[in-house]
Amino acid sequence: MWLAENWKDYEVLDCSGGEKLERWGKYVLVRPDPQVIWHTPKTAKGWKNRNAHYHRSSKGGGEWEFFDLPRQWHVQYGDLTFCLKPFHFKHTGLFPEQAVNWDWCAKKIRGAGRKIKVLNLFAYTGGATVSAAAAGASVTHVDASKGMVTWAKENASVSGLADAPVRWIVDDCVKFVEREIRRQNRYDAIIMDPPSYGRGPKGEIWKMEDAIHGFIRLCVKLLSDRPLFVLVNSYTTGLQPAVLAYMLEVEMRKYHGKVTADEVGVPVTSTGLVLPCGACGRYEGI
Repeated sequence: MWLAENWKDYEVLDCSGGEKLERWGKYVLVRPDPQVIWHTPKTAKGWKNRNAHYHRSSKGGGEWEFFDLPRQWHVQYGDLTFCLKPFHFKHTGLFPEQAVNWDWCAKKIRGAGRKIKVLNLFAYTGGATVSAAAAGASVTHVDASKGMVTWAKENASVSGLADAPVRWIVDDCVKFVEREIRRQNRYDAIIMDPPSYGRGPKGEIWKMEDAIHGFIRLCVKLLSDRPLFVLVNSYTTGLQPAVLAYMLEVEMRKYHGKVTADEVGVPVTSTGLVLPCGACGRYEGI
């Protein structure tokens, strides 16, 4: 498993009974997690001394209960800064387990010995974008939500990257890729973090199991002659790392690189165990 274990401003303190107890900077949150199907005693003091608690409803969705939490606060990851705020369906604006992928991409970019163009698709609030930009890449950041792109710009700004070479695009990712193919634009690296289910700005429907292989095949048409890497994330239940590896092996075969895949996860402080947080497939050029 690939572990996001270099955080200082984030940790999973404990997890039990469908919930995880997390520290985000100096604030402690309780949020639901579908992977936490075990029940152990909730003895860590944060369970009672939390700053906010997201309660999932049996009818779907849920709501935040606030005790002492600001509307927005910042956390650091190395030289990067991220703006956090509680918003709909339990989220804070950051998936901290993805830090292990930020580090991997940044290392590949810094070690490339050439200018690297990165395409970040379903790019959310820009964790991968700001990390790649800080490593020296030029980045095209694409997300269907204008609000998420605005949030990503804010993360770039507070990380000192307001003037970095980033194109901020609000668009349906599939349609954007199709247009880039017609424009004959090329990228050295592609990052994608597609949702299990979603809708584009004009109602376009995305369903991961039905669309992901065709989308990877489409994106490969945007690669330069010397692709540095392709990274595919998945939070879709039942989509195993080996499935991501298989699709990358099939579509990237002509480039003669290496494909690896695994779960990503974060350490749990109270037990020393690891909380799994999705799957990831990686292609890296040789």
